[in-house]
Amino acid sequence: MLFAIYMLDKPDSAELRAQTGRFHAAYMAENEGGMRMGGPLYGDDHKTMIGSVVIKDFADRSAAEKFIANEPYNKAGLFETVLINPFGAFVDK
Repeated sequence: MLFAIYMLDKPDSAELRAQTGRFHAAYMAENEGGMRMGGPLYGDDHKTMIGSVVIKDFADRSAAEKFIANEPYNKAGLFETVLINPFGAFVDK
């Protein structure tokens, strides 16, 4: 089932994000199975990264929780907020 994981960075954490980015990218590449969409969230200036979002297929909520618990940004303490919710996709035809 699809889950959306919404992660907001702690204030003034751009340096930590930059230092951890390569580990995050490698983790995402290793776990791309079931990935529907993911990427950074930006502030109102459309330049400053303020968080991340992932929409991915997981067996259940506990699998989604395990995924984010092992995510390098999260392990480094980058995120102030992490929300995990079931996600439903709608497509206009």
